Amino acid sequence: MLIETTVLVLGAALLHAAWNTLVKTAADPLVSMGALSLVTAAAGLLLVLAVPIPTLTALPYLAGSVVLHFGYYLFLVSAYRVGDLSHVYPISRGSAPLLVALGGIVIVQEQLPLLTLFGIVITSIGIMLLAISGANSKTRNHRSTPRALITGGFIAAYTLVDGLGVRQGEVALSYIGWLLLINGLVFGLFVFLRRPTEMLGLWRKDTARVVGGGIAKAIAYGTVIFVMYYSPMAVVATLRETSVIMAALIGVYFLREPAGQLRIAAALLVAGGVIAMNLSS
Repeated sequence: MLIETTVLVLGAALLHAAWNTLVKTAADPLVSMGALSLVTAAAGLLLVLAVPIPTLTALPYLAGSVVLHFGYYLFLVSAYRVGDLSHVYPISRGSAPLLVALGGIVIVQEQLPLLTLFGIVITSIGIMLLAISGANSKTRNHRSTPRALITGGFIAAYTLVDGLGVRQGEVALSYIGWLLLINGLVFGLFVFLRRPTEMLGLWRKDTARVVGGGIAKAIAYGTVIFVMYYSPMAVVATLRETSVIMAALIGVYFLREPAGQLRIAAALLVAGGVIAMNLSS
């Protein structure tokens, strides 16, 4: 994998960790997610106005992705309601890369070098270890674990769908723009129709936070889809999930959470996995 690609996806991972932190720390995660989604829809609209219409072959993938993202948002918010960020986030993000790798091999026959597969496995193990290192036996809510695993399944599914969908057209930005627009509108309006007063209140109170989080959300996943246009889906998915390490660093340096030896070991495993994936290219 090109070093430029790695830098792009790692940057997207940092933005992903940032907007997830905003959602988790919000008073109402569902309303926060809905508000951020409307901002991503606005970003998608700006992109749609500047790019061609997607090809007809891409439309089923767009529709499927919107449905899968809807399920992802609902289960992620549900998991955050009953579990800690340091527990939910690593489980949901760490379980996805292996599922994407398996799906890529079975569905589209993506050929991955052994060293790349090794890097994916090591990175996923490191990410999952963070769920243990960040858990407190007194506060962890075990009801969040199955919800986080289901969330990981949705992540893997929409990653595969978008990885295939973006390759259906000649212009990757067409798929990205329409996905951001439709996906953001569907979920954002769903939340607004259910909680209009709360969402309007959030907009008035935290406009900068909502706009910044929504832009980060749009850039983070838009970048990932763009890179999947020309790179193996499993590798991109694994690099993206290093956002868990970013979230852990945010917790240690900004939220004053303890680092812990297991958390450090997990970070080293993730770093080793990323190096292995790059050495194999």
